[in-house]
Amino acid sequence: MSFRKRNLALSGPSSSYQKTEPEAFTNPIPGVRPSPLDGRLTTSVGASSLDDLLGHSGLALGNSLLIEENGTTEFSTTLLRYFAAEGVVQGHKVHIVGVGEPWARDLPGVSGTVGEDTARLGSRTGPGKERMKIAWRYERLGDFGAGLASARAPPALLRNPTVDASSNTNQAAPTAFCHAFDLTKRLRVTDPSLFNFIPVRQASQLESPFQPILQSLKDHLTAAPKSVLHRLLIPNLLSPAIYPPDSITPKHILQFLHALRALLRQYSTQFVVMLTLPLMLHPRSTGLVRWMELLSDGVMELSPFPHSDQDAPPTTSGAATAQEEKPQGLVKVHRLPVFSEKGGGGLLGDDLAFTVSRRKFVIKPFNLPPVEGDTEAQRGDGEGKPAKVDIEF
Repeated sequence: MSFRKRNLALSGPSSSYQKTEPEAFTNPIPGVRPSPLDGRLTTSVGASSLDDLLGHSGLALGNSLLIEENGTTEFSTTLLRYFAAEGVVQGHKVHIVGVGEPWARDLPGVSGTVGEDTARLGSRTGPGKERMKIAWRYERLGDFGAGLASARAPPALLRNPTVDASSNTNQAAPTAFCHAFDLTKRLRVTDPSLFNFIPVRQASQLESPFQPILQSLKDHLTAAPKSVLHRLLIPNLLSPAIYPPDSITPKHILQFLHALRALLRQYSTQFVVMLTLPLMLHPRSTGLVRWMELLSDGVMELSPFPHSDQDAPPTTSGAATAQEEKPQGLVKVHRLPVFSEKGGGGLLGDDLAFTVSRRKFVIKPFNLPPVEGDTEAQRGDGEGKPAKVDIEF
């Protein structure tokens, strides 16, 4: 009986498979990083709480965000200024429709980066305090509730553990993903070429007033290199103070949004859009606004509180404690970019409120105030607690 060795490889055509080493993570566009959910590229809108609300720790590239606002306030315009200021700091190309250079002079100034306050607070505790030992993969996520933008370690060195940190000494330090802005300061723009102001011209009845806007965007997107991110801002869409009367015609505005969405899909790694709509002039009950929402990837609604409610005493505010700032309105999320398009179900279970202070725009869960007449709960101290009664068994 003959035996054959069974550990010999069978002869055959050599396989073309070759083991490839993972390349080091490189980010060609400043201010852009992959989403922690699915890896798609995202950029910050300038407000860390809004970045976290969008689901991908930022606004996914190739998507648009429509912010609707009730009343006559300008909170949505504040978000647009944050969006533009973040783009200028990162060196992105900022396109602004319908307004001139004076609008850009009021951009808020940089007061730091998101996460600096947490790091500064941690340094005050001193090096002698023991740190809780947790898994290394969770350590860089930061404190709970601080948001994904405040990660302790950049992902550049975590993607390839074989890369030595000393070998990157000659490279430029990675820029922050999101910055903190101060509304009392003004951003100093050293390169005016970062702005592209697109005026809204009066067109004939046969031509669309949005056609020059689309042509200007196409020219800049085609001529610019792929390493440049373009941000489009459209404040107060369809406002009669900026747009001609025939711009509200569905064949003009809907075709414009269709063409804008086509540009977003064509330049899916170079183009993001944020636009605002005054609901006082164009309510959501109209069919035109509903179609505009369907043509936008993300839709949010800001509902500011009446002025009388803002001036009310702290006992009637929506803040949970006396130390928190009073909320100035509610936030309703109707659609989320990418998430709603893929058939996502319920968006958020909690009611959300926004607060605009001197240094930040914050979106957080809304807590109801204590019941009127419950003076013990409104004080927040232990004066009104019932006295301890002896119980005999």
